Formats: sequence, C-alpha cells, structure tokens
Amino acid sequence: MPERVAAAVRGLASPVCAYVYDPAVLAARVAALRAALPGVTVCYAVKANGHPAIVAAAAAACDGLEVASGGELALAEAADARRIVFGGPAKTDAELAHALRLGATVNVESPHELRRLSLLADRAGTTATITLRVNRAGAALPGTHAMTGAPTPFGVDEAQLPEVVALARSLPGLDLAGWHLHAVSNNLDAAAHSAFLAEALRWSAATSKELGVPLRTVNAGGGFGVDYTGGAAFPLDELRVAVPEGVELVVEPGRWLAADTGWYAAEVLDLKHTHGRWFAVLRGGTHHFRLPAAWGYSHPFTVLPVERWDYPWARPEVGGVAVDAAGELCTPRDVLTRGQEVDRLRAGDVLLFARTGAYGWDISHHGFLRHPQPDFVVLDRAE
Repeated sequence: MPERVAAAVRGLASPVCAYVYDPAVLAARVAALRAALPGVTVCYAVKANGHPAIVAAAAAACDGLEVASGGELALAEAADARRIVFGGPAKTDAELAHALRLGATVNVESPHELRRLSLLADRAGTTATITLRVNRAGAALPGTHAMTGAPTPFGVDEAQLPEVVALARSLPGLDLAGWHLHAVSNNLDAAAHSAFLAEALRWSAATSKELGVPLRTVNAGGGFGVDYTGGAAFPLDELRVAVPEGVELVVEPGRWLAADTGWYAAEVLDLKHTHGRWFAVLRGGTHHFRLPAAWGYSHPFTVLPVERWDYPWARPEVGGVAVDAAGELCTPRDVLTRGQEVDRLRAGDVLLFARTGAYGWDISHHGFLRHPQPDFVVLDRAE
C-alpha cells in the first residue's frame, strides 16, 4: 500500500468509498514497454479506464489512443490524442463520421461497415485510413477471453478475406493500410506473446502479398495480462519482436497499462457471522468494481486501520479469521473477496483493493440500487 494512497484515503469523509488513481504509474508503464519494444507504436485502449485524468496521461505518454465508441472518441478528442484508432463491432454512422473528422484509423469489422464508411467518406470528400479486422482460423494465445479462432462477432472470417479485400479496393474513399489481429485478453505468457507478434507479422506479409495489399500497418491489439490473485507478472524481458522495415506494428494495451494506476477503497460498515462465515459488509461493492464477480475470483485486499470510532458501544472486531468482503447490494453475488485471512479487522476500517485501475469502475453496473457513486481522487505527481 503506497503511503500517498493511504494518506489520500485517510483524508476522505466517512463512510469511505473511493477510487484513487495515480496517472504517473501509467506513464512509467508506457516507458517500460517502449524500452522492451523499441520502434513499436503504443496506443492505450481507453476501454480499460476512461477517467479523463488517465486518458490524458495516456495521450501524453503513448503514440495514440484506441477507442471503441463515440463516447471514447470524445474522450480522445478532449485529450488531444496525437493519433486515434477506432475499433469495435457496432459502429454507428454518427460515430464513423466523427472518426473521419478526427482523422482516425478505422478497424473495419465487416463488408457492410466498409460500404457505410466509404459512403460517409465520399460524401465528406475525404479518405478513411482503414485496417481490416480479421478473425483468423486458429486460436493464437492463452488468455481469459479469446477473440479469434472461434465464432465471435469480431472481425472478418479469414476464409472470407479475399472477397472483402476486393470490396474494400473497389469502394471510393478507403485506404487499406493493413490488418487488425487482436486475438485475446489477459495473456500472462510474454514469450507466447512475442511468438504471436512474430506470427502476426509473418501472416500479414504473406496475406498482403497474396491479396495484393501494400502492407503498411499490422495492429496486433492488446492482451498483455495482469495476475490479480498471485505473484505472476507479464515479464517484459521476454517480450521482443523484429519489425520489418516499412511496416508499422501497433499494440493496444489497456489492462496492463492501467491496472496498477488504481486502488478501490471501501469502508467496513458492519461485521457479521452467519452460518459459519464472517462477512465484512462494505460501503461499496460490485456495482463499483464488478470484475471479481464477473470473472469468479477473489480480489485480495489490504486493511487500512482507522482509529476513529464515534459510537458509544464496543467496536465490532475480528482477528485471525477468514473474512468475505461483501458489498451493499441486495444480492448474495455482491462479493469482492471470499475467505481472506485478517489479523485484525474492525467496523470503520477501510479495505483497500489494489490493481483496480483497469476494468473496474468502467465495466460496473453503477445504477443498481442507486447508491451514491464513489469519490474519485487523482494523485498529483508532486504528492
């Protein structure tokens, strides 16, 4: 628990419920990735965390931002991103028109999307730089969510690629620069990821030659993983790739860049013992941090002791027991952690959940039960 994070949480009004973000962590991660993959274009995947402070830090540190909606396009525009890559399987005409105005590269998902983008570009008297997203035939990497090699709504089936390329080349207003090959989410095997990048470059060169596409860009997507429950890391010293001259290799990490920028803090409102288990009931829960419930794992926490106690009775307290960290929602699935041993825990203490800077607040069901939203605290570099 960094002391400046603990100090920020101690300064909050009770009952504490907050995200604390440190954008400097993201900037340091980008620098480390650049050192591991020199010459590779780094675009931050905004879907991981769209808080304006995090997006601004990413826009400053990265080569560009990868977005997947009109709302994220607006965030990238506000952050003055040097470059924007626009992906996602369900782009509206309004979003595509916005992307054209911003000069974004569009990762096109289907023949219908090709035709719509061509029409919009032709009407606007401009040219859209595009890559075709390809759902390749084989699964490429280990991870939690496979995007290719299986029936998914993402990209063009590899078997259909010749006719889709022919369509793209026949339509006005489109500049086909290469391929988008994002394959998996949350892979922890950096050596396997290096092999995937090399294979993506090999496949792209061979496919481009076969289909007569001058290859300029290979977008390998994201997928760099985070271990939430153990000590495993994504070892950058095992991540390497040789990029051919004249080809740009783009990577789009989100989770790996943003996870360690965030901590979720929730005050213990009650301690209860039911049917043989201890529960710490929090001011907060999965409506703020949904990932543990969505993925079915227990997210570890650190106890931040709070000495203040305003009630005229003995403070509920446990020690040397396993505790489930449960939220304030009216569902038994509102649980962040199951069975974590605590040396000492009291009502009024705060549980601090690290590694919550990616896919935390952004993927959670905020409106359920209409509880107040958490505070958002952004640490300054000088703090």
